[in-house]
Amino acid sequence: MGEPPAKKAKLESGIWLPQSIETIDNKLRFDSTTYHSEIPQAIQESDEPVVLGVDEAGRGPVLGPMVYGISYCLASYQNELKKYGFADSKTLKDEKRQELFKAMENTNEELFKQVGWATTTMTAKDISSGMLQDVMGRGAYNLNEQAHDVTMELIRQTLNKGVKITKLFVDTVGPPATYQAKLRKWFPEIAEITVCKKADSIYPIVSAASVVAKVTRDLNLQWFTANLLHGANLGSGYPSDPNTSKWLNSHVDPVFGWCFGLIRFLWQTAKDSLERNKAVPVIYEAQCVKDSGYHDVSALFASKDEAFLNSYYGSGSVDL
Repeated sequence: MGEPPAKKAKLESGIWLPQSIETIDNKLRFDSTTYHSEIPQAIQESDEPVVLGVDEAGRGPVLGPMVYGISYCLASYQNELKKYGFADSKTLKDEKRQELFKAMENTNEELFKQVGWATTTMTAKDISSGMLQDVMGRGAYNLNEQAHDVTMELIRQTLNKGVKITKLFVDTVGPPATYQAKLRKWFPEIAEITVCKKADSIYPIVSAASVVAKVTRDLNLQWFTANLLHGANLGSGYPSDPNTSKWLNSHVDPVFGWCFGLIRFLWQTAKDSLERNKAVPVIYEAQCVKDSGYHDVSALFASKDEAFLNSYYGSGSVDL
């Protein structure tokens, strides 16, 4: 029968993959995905209040996904996270981040029994599709709105699983006060909501979410590097990374740009690279504005109103 896709992917890449990546059935479709861990034993067996933290990784890169992570535990356990070394993931070495995440997945470890977590991996394909301007519809779905919606959905899903969240700590996207008011409106059942800058450095439960998000994003990009791009040096994916810039500029197809769902085509770095390498200009359908000098002929079949039809053909009767 062969190996399940997730297991096969792990063997091909040669790297450890957390469940947030292993459980993606078809990685080459580049669809955004969500994964929830089991609800920890400590939470299932207690009526104590629960705290939940939210953080993201990969907001700025031109390559790869943006990952939102949440983690949650009993309020009485939050300070215990410090003894494991949880901190803002950017201040930790990669080995330490993976060590912490592995402990959260290992059924024999205390962290597995105490801390729950979840991620949503927003692919470059879906981020760019959302940001395309749709002049005839809802308009561009900007990155802040996408981030807010993903965060709220992760929280909602966790509440729906029966986790009684009493305190919520969120690393801000946009103005903290505005975002906090939005969350209070959507989650009146959560007694205390705090949105602030550098929350991952202040609240240990947000630090845990930061680790989950960062490791998921980094290993997601590493999997594609190993399995799709034959080990190419993509760098970190950030525009300022010379390895990222070098790869982008040396792999431009004049028609398709880059043939992968890894690229955020609407980032200025990608646009500049396409132009610099003389790629064929593209106008997306969603960006087209109908010429006001022409009428939409579909309206002729949608209405039998004589006055409406006369606006096209002048006075007189028209039989349909």
